Amino acid sequence: MSAAGKYIRNLWLNPKKNLGHLWKEKLIDLRKNPAVLRVDNPTRIDRARSLGYRAKQGYVVLQTRINKGGRKRPKDSIAKGRKPKNYGFVHFTFGKSKQLMAEQRANKKYPNLEVLNSYYLAEDGRYKWYEVIMVDPTHIQIMLDNKINWICRTTHTRRVFRGLSSAGKRTRGLRR
Repeated sequence: MSAAGKYIRNLWLNPKKNLGHLWKEKLIDLRKNPAVLRVDNPTRIDRARSLGYRAKQGYVVLQTRINKGGRKRPKDSIAKGRKPKNYGFVHFTFGKSKQLMAEQRANKKYPNLEVLNSYYLAEDGRYKWYEVIMVDPTHIQIMLDNKINWICRTTHTRRVFRGLSSAGKRTRGLRR
């Protein structure tokens, strides 16, 4: 990694302290944006490149917003019309991580792309933001690149919904 990359990585270790007023402005901008937003360049270029992003055609970066907090258990036929004490409506732990949910939302918005990876961007009291790196498997630049053309095979379609991205494998317990 270059010296500039190390400097950027150190800035992002504690962005609230290191970036100061810029960090507040960044959060204000993030709150104004829609839930899934396509951006021209990654915000954390060092992290994006370490996860496989390259500044070439066929790569797309999306900022995705996810609500923080737990989830209520969906009601089924057992608990209609009443609230059993031990049923566990609240404090229900969802089986997916917030990062995986962000990747899946991004893929729902852009179904012609495949999720390569994602990384944490920011959070406030209400939301978490992730940047999702996506690849166009039908793009000629991707098909000709030997480092990434594995994603063009049909076995890798809709991989995020089958838990094959890095966040999905972590949720399934395959990473330690």
